Amino acid sequence: MLRHNLKLPQQNSPFKKGEFYNPKSTFTVNSTFPKSIVILGSTGSVGRQALEIARALPDRIKVVGLAAGSNAELFAGQVAEFRPSIAALADTNAAERANRILDGSGLKIHSGAEAIDEVATWPYAELVLGAMLGAAGLRPTLAAIEAGKQIAIANKETLVAAGAIVTAAARIHGVQLLPVDSEHSAIAQCLLGESTFAVQKLTLTASGGPFVDLPRYELAKVTRAQALRHPNWSMGDKITIDSATLMNKGLEIIEAHWLFDIPMEQIDVLVHRQSIVHSMVTFADNSVKAQLGVPDMRLPIQWALHYPERVAGIAPPLDLTKSAALTFELPREDCFPALALARHAMQLGGTAPAVLSAANEVAVAAFLENRCGFYGITETVEKVLELQQNVARPTLSDVLEADQEARARAQEVLSHKL
Repeated sequence: MLRHNLKLPQQNSPFKKGEFYNPKSTFTVNSTFPKSIVILGSTGSVGRQALEIARALPDRIKVVGLAAGSNAELFAGQVAEFRPSIAALADTNAAERANRILDGSGLKIHSGAEAIDEVATWPYAELVLGAMLGAAGLRPTLAAIEAGKQIAIANKETLVAAGAIVTAAARIHGVQLLPVDSEHSAIAQCLLGESTFAVQKLTLTASGGPFVDLPRYELAKVTRAQALRHPNWSMGDKITIDSATLMNKGLEIIEAHWLFDIPMEQIDVLVHRQSIVHSMVTFADNSVKAQLGVPDMRLPIQWALHYPERVAGIAPPLDLTKSAALTFELPREDCFPALALARHAMQLGGTAPAVLSAANEVAVAAFLENRCGFYGITETVEKVLELQQNVARPTLSDVLEADQEARARAQEVLSHKL
């Protein structure tokens, strides 16, 4: 059972400073192969790429559980191919459709929130990849943590909305949180063997998205199709729009704070158009470590799935002789207000980051449905943050309630009722 009233400890990080990525950490790794994994959100972009890795490395990875939302046809195909011990869809009607597709195969797909939690806590899984979008990923991730699973976390919203709760649970249950975002994976790799006491600054890199040079008056007129044409990365629609608004970097600042126990003031963002340097760490002696690689999400996914080992994978190698010059510049925050909004929400603390994340999710959906303009996304988020009743030290129930209220308020803002 989830501890819905879990109180927050004073220390944010799930581990002592310097322990998280220290090779001498007390965390014990099962060295047997293949590693048994569960994928929450298998039909999304990260989930599909994780299955590509599992398909290519069957001697290293065994998929024992799959869970997703409502894509019955794709999910049924995944279940038929990987034949996990347990599978579930959140949507009951979708599960019924998927079971009709699988009729006669001997495979069964369960449905509902409790079934998703059962997949997340499957006793034969060593690692759970949390890649369900939005607040839907929070409960099963907490359930997996309470079951003592190693967690590869790809859902930004889980740490943004409930970072204190998630990291507290991880510490209590002795669970490591392995980041899957390319930026946080890069920082984690740079911190291997280092103490966070020695960290002066974390620098998250951003491609800048498709509108990096567009003036503000033109940004106000951009279309859905234009915003979905990311120059470097292939991602899901929601994440691609977040990249275009730079909200993804705002969310990542909050996420980095919780993952690495670094104050927000020591986390900055640089636009790096080539997406080769995935992030950097500056240490007290002013030395800088950076992690480089091709812009391919399979690299950080594979790193998290195989941690603490590295194995040959399926992502292409980086050839710096064929790369363009590497450039770095400050983001244009006057044109991309999402960064300031995210910092403001983090400064407010409490349920404000959950409100930020939920309102943004609703506003992005509205933009994708052509119900608001590009700046309508951040304007909606700003208005909902103004209207929120912040809970300073929230329980899980408080976070989930704030999420739902923010979604309702965002819809009202979008329909011009507020």
